[in-house]
Amino acid sequence: MYQKIDKMVVDLELRGRSQGTIKIRVYTVKNFCKFYNQSPELLGEHHIIDYLYYCINCKQLCNNTINMINSFLKFFYVVTLEKEWNDLRIPKLKRTKKLPVYLTREEVNILLHCISNLKHKAILSTIYSSGLRVSEAANLKISDIMSSEMKIRVRSGKGNKERYTLLSERNLELLRVYWRSLGRKNYSMEDYLFVGHYESKPISTRTIGVMMNKFISASGINKKASPHSLRHSFATHLMNDGVDLITIKTLLGHSSMSSTLIYLHLKDYQALSIVSPLDKLY
Repeated sequence: MYQKIDKMVVDLELRGRSQGTIKIRVYTVKNFCKFYNQSPELLGEHHIIDYLYYCINCKQLCNNTINMINSFLKFFYVVTLEKEWNDLRIPKLKRTKKLPVYLTREEVNILLHCISNLKHKAILSTIYSSGLRVSEAANLKISDIMSSEMKIRVRSGKGNKERYTLLSERNLELLRVYWRSLGRKNYSMEDYLFVGHYESKPISTRTIGVMMNKFISASGINKKASPHSLRHSFATHLMNDGVDLITIKTLLGHSSMSSTLIYLHLKDYQALSIVSPLDKLY
């Protein structure tokens, strides 16, 4: 039933897509097939339309998720199955544009101080201090912590792009304390920094998400913050400190400046001493 999906994996690998991207695309196409309990090559345009309609009205997925499913199915049918695709009959929805959730400096401080587990504190501190995606933090290796140059090498970035980002002095000290606490003697510099249940495997992104939810609840912060919110906080706090957007874009590993410009909406106007014209009326 999934023979064609195996071909899609090859198509994606030929285009240099990451294993994470391939995994979510395979999951999406398999869900589509399971919905009809049929092989994908037997399903056509009206099946796709009905499935997207089901995702909108029954599963009540957001517009951006619907568009992602639309794109994944389009790639599968056009590239892998070599079939036609009519954008007029299978349109995309208008994107939902929401401002990212971020934490204030005080909230980050409260969050980190309520964490007693050294490993958990080191992970979340690293995400915030360096502006990492959760998958990037999970896949860090010991050699990626370049203490002599005070930077972190990100090798598992989005789109398989490498970059360097900041290494905080306070975070470096925390990482050293964390690593010493493990008591590991026989290790390679290519070992994962934050391991999961097995020393040869990195901690899962899901585990980091569950960890973040737990500490947000314990800290009393009334925001729906995820590990990615710490990345947004990193960018927002740098911007409010006067760091230019091009530098922030480079540190975050954004491909387009448009992704970085959203942080302009999060500027601290009070810190900039901007006064509303109403407050200047006599």
